[in-house]
Amino acid sequence: MFTPLVKLAGKLRRGALASAELQALAQAIDAVVSIDSRNRITFFNAAAEKLWGYRRDEVLGRNVSLLVPSDIRPVHDSLINRNRDTGVDRIVGTRREIRIERKDGSTFWGSMSLSKVRLGKKITYTAFIRDVSADVQLREERHLLSLVAHETDNAVIICDGNMQIQFVNRGFTTLFGYQLEEVRGKRPAHLLAGPETDRETLERVSQAALRPESIYEELLLYGKQGDATWVSTVVNPTIGKDGRLQHSISVLTNISETKQLQLLQDSILEAVACGLPVSEVAERICLQVERIAPDVIASVVRIDKEGCIRPLAAPSLPDSYIQLLDGLPIGPNVGSCGTAAFRGTPVIVSQIDTDPLWADYKHLALPLGLQACWSIPIKARDGRVVGTFALYYRKQARPSQFQHRIIDACVYLYALALEREEANARILTLALYDELTGLPNRWFLREKLDQAIARTRERGSQMAFLFLDLDRFKHINDSLGHPIGDRLLQVVAQRLKQHAQQDWILGRFGGDEFVLVLPDCGAERAGSEVERLLACMVEPVRIDDHTITTSVSIGISLFPHDGDDIDTLFKHADMAMYQAKSAGRGTFRFFSHDLNRRAQDRLTLETALRVAISTRQLTLHYQPQVRLGDGSLYGVEALARWQHPAHGTISPAQFVPLAEECGLGDALGEWALDEACSQLSHWRRLRLPVPSVSVNLSPRHFRSIKLVELVSDTLRRHGLSACDLRLELTEGAMLDTRSETRATLAAIRALGIQLAMDDFGTGYSSLSQLGQLAIDELKIDRGFIHQLEESARARTLASGVIRIGTGLNLTLVAEGVETEYQRRFLEEHGCQIVQGYLLARPLPPEQLEAWISEREALTAARQPSAA
Repeated sequence: MFTPLVKLAGKLRRGALASAELQALAQAIDAVVSIDSRNRITFFNAAAEKLWGYRRDEVLGRNVSLLVPSDIRPVHDSLINRNRDTGVDRIVGTRREIRIERKDGSTFWGSMSLSKVRLGKKITYTAFIRDVSADVQLREERHLLSLVAHETDNAVIICDGNMQIQFVNRGFTTLFGYQLEEVRGKRPAHLLAGPETDRETLERVSQAALRPESIYEELLLYGKQGDATWVSTVVNPTIGKDGRLQHSISVLTNISETKQLQLLQDSILEAVACGLPVSEVAERICLQVERIAPDVIASVVRIDKEGCIRPLAAPSLPDSYIQLLDGLPIGPNVGSCGTAAFRGTPVIVSQIDTDPLWADYKHLALPLGLQACWSIPIKARDGRVVGTFALYYRKQARPSQFQHRIIDACVYLYALALEREEANARILTLALYDELTGLPNRWFLREKLDQAIARTRERGSQMAFLFLDLDRFKHINDSLGHPIGDRLLQVVAQRLKQHAQQDWILGRFGGDEFVLVLPDCGAERAGSEVERLLACMVEPVRIDDHTITTSVSIGISLFPHDGDDIDTLFKHADMAMYQAKSAGRGTFRFFSHDLNRRAQDRLTLETALRVAISTRQLTLHYQPQVRLGDGSLYGVEALARWQHPAHGTISPAQFVPLAEECGLGDALGEWALDEACSQLSHWRRLRLPVPSVSVNLSPRHFRSIKLVELVSDTLRRHGLSACDLRLELTEGAMLDTRSETRATLAAIRALGIQLAMDDFGTGYSSLSQLGQLAIDELKIDRGFIHQLEESARARTLASGVIRIGTGLNLTLVAEGVETEYQRRFLEEHGCQIVQGYLLARPLPPEQLEAWISEREALTAARQPSAA
């Protein structure tokens, strides 16, 4: 098509071009550019203007280098002149693709044909250029697509509408071993399927090619040599306008390594989930690793608490080598495993024979053909190195990328197995052992005792059950705090462990109670052992800044004399222990049937007490408290009384401690508070001059801030003020260091309610803390008062307490005053208030009203008449 234009160009350069022919060149669809012998542009048609973006007047007469890319402009003239001078036509008469630069700086590709005309000694050129940028781009894209198809590691298969292979790339040949000529026209499903290929998945892939959407599947396929390869397969069909399949393009990626790791992980996770021992899990890890990486030998070692190597699994290493490693301490130069465990970081040794880490151990490895070793530490969640995983090589080597992935997976899996084993051991320990003392707990103790009873029954022997309870532990816990109490329990448990013989059974029953069982032991030997046990228990214990002297009370029951089963023996030993408590603590008692009878009576009494509280069988009596000096009424103390319909009068000394022991103390105290306030309100309506009422509450009440709300509500319901009520509490409650107790006491005082410490002097630590206590009143224990006439020591103690209380601006109330001597002594030494039989017994409300009326009448009679 260029031939006519070439002829016209020749005429143009010779000046023989007619106007019609010149117009044809000017309107040609291809760009036409002519230059003279000095490389000046002499012709530039409209197509050239469009192609370069220059107007004709901008280029005519200018050097043709204006139209070439800027990077070759400096040498362009020399290239043209060389053609003129040499006559060698490398471009003329040929077609060539050239890069062209437009006026705006953009570039395009053109196909150029160049003609040359010699006129005498002058040579001119005419170029015909067509824009072929689209063709060049398409060719480049095809080249890139060809690279994608052939240079990728993935296998590419293109099939026709009949699912027959038309094209495979080099990746396919590399992966499966087939050349294109061997597979053209065959179906991939028939060609690559093997004995372990999942036929259902293969069918899904084949059917998906017939639908207009892609599909992803994983398949096990087989190559030309019969070797199996896991691949991920993505199939994309192309559908024609008629809705029929034109081609399917399948891309297959080799995922054998990933799949092998996945199968390894699944296998190990299954073993962990099934609860296999760590040693079996480690063995399975090593075997699986050696199967997927045949050039390595795997091993797992554990690091014990002493920092020594303990081989766990190494199925392909000789036993002789394993035995030499067992017990080897880890360190900075202990081969690969010992060093990795010591450093806590991976250690790669590619040449065992020259690496200094193996200097002392290479004589063990080299004779076995082991040339290299990589070891990585296995760590628990808390960062402890608990083991190492190692790969040995029979040649000098470093781990491959795939082996890095294997190691990472195996270390994680083993750590998971170890954590599960430790968690199971921890759960078992928590289930069977007391966490504080490490002794068998109540449930494990029962299991051990069941076995012990069975053995003793078979031998026809005896067995002693010892039930131990710490004396005054509650007081220690309340006054010094639970952390001190817990550590005291640990000391007691340790002493029991040291005292117990190998065949004895020792456990913590709960709280401050312990059980000790002596097999093949009768009463005489049990008594001797218990005496030695009591002696070791009374040794003082130093905890922080506190020196604590404690003791235990022990109850003993004998198998089979006192019972033939655990529950009976426990019950009887417990009853005997309470008998030891009643005998003064720090001693022991054997169970007796008389004791059993009394326990039954106690249970009956407890049941009756529950009924009495709920049905309001209890009543309050009130004992007056009188000021020394003027004899005026200071207040009354409310005291509970119980008149049982069948058992008659039951002493408070019986039912008040019983209420505390069986969990009725709160209910009893709440009833007494409400009843006393109700009675005082009634007296106020009668205008009876009772200044205030005192109510005793248990220490448990003061451990809850709810007591403040209870007291406030009770006063409000009965129309009383805070000054009408006084709460009495024990030393133990006052000395309780717990934050909730301190907060409750402070809130009670903030209401304006006075607090009185009852039975002062019966404890052992209150004197040193008396000045810090939030109290208003000190009640001197009746034990001091009763001995005033007989004991100089009692008189000294009583006077000392009065002086201390007076110095602290506390109101002193003496309880149990029964004689005139006691009253006079107390008055002489400064005690302000007294109560006791000398003045009045605790009286029912009606009798108290009469008592007050009589005193008012006597007082009025002593007054001089108005006349």
